[in-house]
This record gives sequence, structure tokens and C-alpha cells, in this order.
Amino acid sequence: MKHYGLVCVSLILALCICLPLSAQPNVRSVETILIDNFDVPENLDWSWTIRASKLVYVNEEKNEVYPKMAHIPGMPNSLQLYRVEGDPDPQVLGVQIKFQRKGNNWFEIYPQKDDGSGEMKPYEVPFKGNVNQIDFWVWGANYLYYIDVLVRDANGRVHVLPAGNLLFNGWKNVVVNIPGWIPQVSRLRSGPKQMTFVGFRVRTDPKEFVDDFMIYFDQVRYSSNTLLNIFDGFKLKDTDFNNVSGGAN
Repeated sequence: MKHYGLVCVSLILALCICLPLSAQPNVRSVETILIDNFDVPENLDWSWTIRASKLVYVNEEKNEVYPKMAHIPGMPNSLQLYRVEGDPDPQVLGVQIKFQRKGNNWFEIYPQKDDGSGEMKPYEVPFKGNVNQIDFWVWGANYLYYIDVLVRDANGRVHVLPAGNLLFNGWKNVVVNIPGWIPQVSRLRSGPKQMTFVGFRVRTDPKEFVDDFMIYFDQVRYSSNTLLNIFDGFKLKDTDFNNVSGGAN
């Protein structure tokens, strides 16, 4: 009888522990979310732009104004297997740049968006959920240049995440892990709702050639646990008390 009672108590305790957990989303639910594959740029409500350090080469008389950016037909061969009938013609984002001399030169590729007045302003793409990795395909021209991914955390600080160098020929899939110490959700209601993607930065090695460089990007995406920050009643965080009827006086 005592043994039977012990078993019953154990089952009740197990149910008490398991039931609250069953109401929570799966913390291991991971999705891959596309930022841009560059195939149909007009489908986005934002676009890409570029800026460079002051030594970028400009000769308007010879029509040599750098940096240059364009959508170019093409894609990595490794991604051909994933194409299906009806997909748009593949494109990649290409950049050509030239600097006046060697040194600590750099350029940044980042999103921009109309601010509503017709003027294009830098735009940061909001991430969904808790991001584990950012990955993209990049075409290197075998120059000793370095590439970084820029993100802004939920406290407003921009982080530079090194993504390696470009000392290779052709396409390469680059994966950047997001450090766990970067805050991705603000604990304040008045703070940013999530971490954002700021853009890419490419830096030249001070001793590397800078006369003519090209780079291409494709399939910029990220892996995220989109349910990690979902909790019972999370929508109440966004309540606007000015628009709530029947409030107490």
C-alpha cells in the first residue's frame, strides 16, 4: 500500500512538472529566414547601397567613378540543385571598386529605404527570433581583403562580426555564429524589439593591391529560433492604453 501511494505521488509530481512545459513553445524550433537572394530586387521595400572610405578612386572625365554596384545574372553552382521550375532568373549583387593607393581602405554594403519624404536613408533589417547564425555566399577575387558582418543589438550597440578573408577564387559559403553574449531582445518595453542586420564591411589589407577589385554576394540568410521569445501573453507588451476603452478612472 505504501509502495502504491509512492507511485501515485510520483506520477502527480511528474504531471505538475510536465504540464507547464507543454504550454511553452519548443525552444529548439529553428528556421532559416532569407534576407535577400537578389533575384527580384523590386520585390523588396528596401534596396542595397554602398559607401567607401575617402581614398576611393574617382575620375569623372574618364567615367571612372567608384564604387560601382549592380545586379548581375548568375549564382553559385552549388545552389543550382535547389532551383525549381518557375523560379526567376538567378541574379547576384556585384560590386567593383578601386582606391587611389594602398592603406586602410574600406567599403560598406548596406540596406537603404525611403523615409517617406522621397529621401533614401540607411535601413536595418530586423531579425526574427533569437538568431544563431548568419550565412551568405560570397565571390572572392583572391585579394587579401577582410569581410565583416555588422549587427545592432537590442540595446542599440553595433557589433562587428569577423567573417574571414577573401583570399580565394570563386564562390564560398560563409557562416558567422552570433555570440551568445549579444543581447537580442530588450528587457525594456521602450527598447528595440529585436536585433537588426546593419550590413557588410570589406576592409583592404594595407599591403594588398587596390587597383581593381570585384566582389559578389548571393543568398544572405540566417538561422533563428523564432519561438524562443514567445511566451504566454507576449502580445500584451504592445498594448496602447490610449486606445483601450473601458479603462478605470
